[in-house]
Amino acid sequence: MNFTPESKVLIQGITEPIGATYAALMKNYGTNVIAGISPGRSGEQVEEIEIFDMVEQAVGNLGAIDTSVIFVPPYDVLDAALEAMAAGIRQIIIVTEGMPPLDMVHLVRQAEATETLIVGPNTPGIIVPGKILLGTHKSDFYTPGSVGLLSRSGTLTYEIAWQLTQAKLGQSIAIGIGSDAIVGSSFAQWLQILDEDEATEAIVLVGEIGGSSEETAAHYIAEAIDKPTIAYVAGRHAPKGKRLGHAGDIMAAQLSVGRTHQVSPVGADPDTAQSKIAAFKAANIPVAQSPSEIPDLVKKALKPSRKKK
Repeated sequence: MNFTPESKVLIQGITEPIGATYAALMKNYGTNVIAGISPGRSGEQVEEIEIFDMVEQAVGNLGAIDTSVIFVPPYDVLDAALEAMAAGIRQIIIVTEGMPPLDMVHLVRQAEATETLIVGPNTPGIIVPGKILLGTHKSDFYTPGSVGLLSRSGTLTYEIAWQLTQAKLGQSIAIGIGSDAIVGSSFAQWLQILDEDEATEAIVLVGEIGGSSEETAAHYIAEAIDKPTIAYVAGRHAPKGKRLGHAGDIMAAQLSVGRTHQVSPVGADPDTAQSKIAAFKAANIPVAQSPSEIPDLVKKALKPSRKKK
């Protein structure tokens, strides 16, 4: 993992409206954005960032690049990511939503073969508060600290970061692994990274309905993670088989505070919030009922770990 102010960053799709907007925001945050890619626009600039037609040209002119942030349209993502890999870039963040699943399967296989870290698609990316912004995180919500935030959600990540910041619990890093059906890196991969990260003292894992990644993460935490971990699962009131927007998840969670919920046994009704919550509880992982409960749970979890030091 190489996410520092010195990391060299490339933006593919820099002339796309969202690419241009966030290129400026990333650069203003202090991210070392050294080049952008937009075929046919070589020689132009966006926010004084030089544009090249191809990744190979950028690397040839500027040297090795650590990370590429991709904003191109969904059906162009595979080609963009493979081009970045071919040029030796080993950290790729795909902000684009709705990448074709078969394209993602192809990309994951190539990433494994080349030992490339893929974040996303459909992700706000990564932020190391006070150091580097790679994607669309709302940087004002974050502050430097020791809580690692790992999430499947986008906007909900900002909400929880703000709750932590308000409680004077800064963040060591925040990662959105992506909300599409197939994503490049898993909760387990990032849990291992955060468990080994010296700047991280506690982990907040934010899940949501759909899939089984939270259940897998709960088992992995119980077996392999030493640092205190707090979980929150959005969508506990969603109709069965229905995915809701994150704003709806937050409202449902707020309304649920103080109510008693019947939790299904682990493995029952897979894909539901109840199954995921049951898995975390079976692994003795504290589960917040709402984002506002997370800071208190983090503080309680940190007290014994800090005493051991």
